[in-house]
Amino acid sequence: MKVLISDNLAPVGARILKDAGLEVDIKTGMSPDELKRVIGAYDGLVIRSATKVTAEIIEAADKLRVIGRAGIGLDNVDIPAASKRGIVVMNAPDGNATTAAEHAIAMMMALTRNIPQATASMKAGKWEKKKFSGHEVTGKTLGIIGIGRIGSIVADRAQGLHMKVIAYDPHMPKELVEKTGAELVSLEELFRRSDYITVHVPYIKETHHIVSREMLGLMKPEAMLIDCARGGVVDEEALYDVLKEGKIAGAALDVFATEPTTKENCPLLGLDNFICTPHLGASTAEAQENVAVAIAEQMSAYLTKGVVSNAVNVPSVSAEVLSKVGPYITLAEMLGSFQMQLARGGVESVEVEFSGELAEIDGGPITVALLKGLFTPILNDAVNFVNAPFIAKERGIDVVESKSSKSRDFTSLLTVRVKTTEGENVVAGTVFGKSEPRLVRFNTFRLEALPSGPMLLVYNKDVPGVIGALGSTIGRFGINISRMTVGREEEAGRNVILLNTNEPLTREMLQEVKSLDHIEDAMTLDMPVC
Repeated sequence: MKVLISDNLAPVGARILKDAGLEVDIKTGMSPDELKRVIGAYDGLVIRSATKVTAEIIEAADKLRVIGRAGIGLDNVDIPAASKRGIVVMNAPDGNATTAAEHAIAMMMALTRNIPQATASMKAGKWEKKKFSGHEVTGKTLGIIGIGRIGSIVADRAQGLHMKVIAYDPHMPKELVEKTGAELVSLEELFRRSDYITVHVPYIKETHHIVSREMLGLMKPEAMLIDCARGGVVDEEALYDVLKEGKIAGAALDVFATEPTTKENCPLLGLDNFICTPHLGASTAEAQENVAVAIAEQMSAYLTKGVVSNAVNVPSVSAEVLSKVGPYITLAEMLGSFQMQLARGGVESVEVEFSGELAEIDGGPITVALLKGLFTPILNDAVNFVNAPFIAKERGIDVVESKSSKSRDFTSLLTVRVKTTEGENVVAGTVFGKSEPRLVRFNTFRLEALPSGPMLLVYNKDVPGVIGALGSTIGRFGINISRMTVGREEEAGRNVILLNTNEPLTREMLQEVKSLDHIEDAMTLDMPVC
């Protein structure tokens, strides 16, 4: 079997693959057309961030069985297209956490002591000692946005520098955050109190421009911002304005909305109180070796033994088990994603009930899929079918399974109850035919919805004209409704409407929907594609 390495990979990765008896070709820097021409000869493909594995590439990959990303991010892989072709997509999510955290600390220190500016000044033949006077970090307050694996390492290192640490993370229980030595606060309080703010969240709908113009306006004049997470979480236009006007002291970015980044597409690079690096957060020898070893071992185990590890689209089960529970694994991932997008507050417990014929099979893989779906909206590519249970344990989430041989309305039923610090939601689903997942219960509403792709969830009063007005409004946006399902709550006199759309509604569109008569609330959902 043959494996293609199309991006730069630490040499140990190729060595591990060869030692497993695989034939390895290293061809970096190929154009999409070049990759398309050669990919048909390979069983495995190893990438980092440069190679774009599009649906067109996957269509040409006649033999391809596995795609391995040496790192976390998989935004350069068309995962639904790979899944349709039965191609396993793996990543290595744990190899560069320490490196990314240390880079944030390094950026903070370089920023506060003006090291890049002073270096450039000296190289220009100047000696401007007074101009580049800095500050101490000892005793200062560091605000961490997102205190998961990387954020908690940053907290540990910052406390070693005798800094006070506060954190914002709506998905982490207070008790768990306090164990890191940090104080859990609101986002607004974090921006007001912090001397330094560092961002450690994935780029998802919820975190787009979480560092907004409004939040930047709350910062102290002497405060500084660091982002070594993902481009797009910081509103770069707003950051440029506050830096240029001197409303905050400085900023350091390792990631950008547009990469590669130049002065032409990022005016920030022209500011003296701004420092930057070209997405170096994971670029250390140790991290690159770690992810190369991890992905090579995972891919060789799969290609030679059929063992699946750290896959984002296939659970680690045998083909025989997968054939039996596969449709319910898909359903569970969808229900988990639906639950997290509904949730308010940190998740405390997850209760999974298998009813009817579903109670007769091993529900373990289904529960894992549910947890992966639950965490994906907030962690994105950092969660997969292997680490999802460990993430639940790390976050102090109780996961309870139960079985019932009875299912009143369906042959098999999967019911999921998620309790958070602010309430609970109950959803249930089943599989129609052999492989059609359906959401059949949402709290007190009974319905029959396909929880797939971009969706719109609407709560409305049960009066005539609402559906017509809603359809007309969405049609005016140029968005097509492919499916509409209505659930009714007769005693309360209200409905819930779930619409599948061909593309997501923007924030502005959503606000217009909310302003319609008799609409009580509405939200967009980004569900796994069925």
